[in-house]
Amino acid sequence: MALIAIMTAYTIITQENYTEAFDFIKVGLGITIQTTFWAFLLALLFGLLAGLARISNNVVLKNLATLYVELVRGIPMLVLIFFIALVGVPTLVDGMNALGSWFQSVGLDSLATPFLLIQNKDVSMNLRAIIALSVTYGAFLAEVFRAGIQSIGKGQMEAARSQGMSYSQAMRFVILPQAIRNVLPALGNDFVSMLKDSSLVSVLAVRDITQVARLYAGHSFRYREAYITLAVMYLTMTVALSLLVKLIERRIRKDEH
Repeated sequence: MALIAIMTAYTIITQENYTEAFDFIKVGLGITIQTTFWAFLLALLFGLLAGLARISNNVVLKNLATLYVELVRGIPMLVLIFFIALVGVPTLVDGMNALGSWFQSVGLDSLATPFLLIQNKDVSMNLRAIIALSVTYGAFLAEVFRAGIQSIGKGQMEAARSQGMSYSQAMRFVILPQAIRNVLPALGNDFVSMLKDSSLVSVLAVRDITQVARLYAGHSFRYREAYITLAVMYLTMTVALSLLVKLIERRIRKDEH
């Protein structure tokens, strides 16, 4: 991989066509990184909440979380991106407008105004892409968190409760810190996967590096230069992140010993 990166970097520097392609495509690098970062933060939140609900004794919460996980895992990611961005978000906006109208009908104008001002056109495709990725990956992270929590022995919870802690306190201060430590490598791998899957948001015309590369190839007809450069850019980022994940995993194992 290092040899491929060196050879490609040399080609990009020395050959004008590749240099031009790289200069054009790198404009979308910021969007790719921002989309991945914010989507993963939201996915962590969705995944943690769904993971906790999956192990809850509350039947309603448990079934809702299970439904969410199974639905998302049973539908192709590209279909989910289209559905959430083009159906889910507009439906949510319509619901907020309806809530604003209800507030207005009961005389709560101050509460109604923010909900009535939201329009479907105000929600950018970039934001829709972030929501779609976060909802999709939240389901996968829910299973990661569930497995991490269940990997902690039941004696830990019993010991915390015997010290006078409530269930929520024991989960927050005893179980979750250990569980998150155990699942950090898996979370890192999912972050790498999301970086690669962020290329799918190009179908929403989000100007990430995949979309920019498509635009460059379309108007220049230099498909080889465009897509080789794009592939190497993704490879460089994913390899660097994978090495970082391995470093963190090695550090965790060292601390355990």
